[in-house]
Amino acid sequence: MEGGCLCGAIRYRVLAEPFAADYCHCSICRKQTGSVVVAWMDFKSEQVQWLKGQLTYFHSSEFVKRGFCQQCGSTVTFGDSRYQQYTTLTIASLGNANLVKPTYHIHTDDQVSWLTIQDECKRFLHGASD
Repeated sequence: MEGGCLCGAIRYRVLAEPFAADYCHCSICRKQTGSVVVAWMDFKSEQVQWLKGQLTYFHSSEFVKRGFCQQCGSTVTFGDSRYQQYTTLTIASLGNANLVKPTYHIHTDDQVSWLTIQDECKRFLHGASD
């Protein structure tokens, strides 16, 4: 699978299926992407090949940095310095976002009240570890 940003300045290829995929409802993801929910997919870092361009990073909290394209502003990555062996990419950045379907929701305690998602996915009030 391949993907990248809106303008094409950033391109990547993943060499495996993601080991996890989720919907995040946290307020930080909402503000950073401009969307009420963000779909993410997780890989071992060595499974992600960067083909073109360099991400710009914003440190949104003590341990988290978010990668985006400096030219078009597209959100591409989420990274936690405590788990550097993993790379998290937005599902929407894939060339075909239909290839990966999230299986759970995180930070549902922060979900906007007017959004109703009726699916069979497991829900976690905070992160997936609760």
